[in-house]
Amino acid sequence: MTIREALTHPWLTVRTQIALGIFFVVAALPKIADPPSFAHMVYNYRLLPGPLVNPASLTMPWAEMLLGVALICGIWRRTAASLVGALLVVFIVAIAFNLFRGNAIDCGCFDVADAGKSVEERFHDMWMVILRDAGMLLLVAQGLLGADRAEEERTT
Repeated sequence: MTIREALTHPWLTVRTQIALGIFFVVAALPKIADPPSFAHMVYNYRLLPGPLVNPASLTMPWAEMLLGVALICGIWRRTAASLVGALLVVFIVAIAFNLFRGNAIDCGCFDVADAGKSVEERFHDMWMVILRDAGMLLLVAQGLLGADRAEEERTT
């Protein structure tokens, strides 16, 4: 078995999909439960014009939930993985942009009521979120490669 075959093995691909799906479902729940707090966190990023903050805050958690459920259930595998990858890139860019301009924010990833941290703790957390999301991008890549392998095996 080659390294590519091992990394794209269906056993690993299914577990990677489920793990990513659970991650996104768990991340979506507090945002869906408390839209005003999540809207405040989106506003703190200072990236969207004011009129777009609330629509983005209401749609993003539901998109995360839908994509997470799709990954868990194994439906729309390529589409769900691609969109999760795109979301992760957007999250990384948004956090990095705020990090480099010195805007210490709470990412709003899992706890929309995160407060009481010092600026240094927030900057550290921002770096950790970027690293975590980059690691999740590797999981997305594995899922996409695994989907490619499954397609190749079906056509052969």
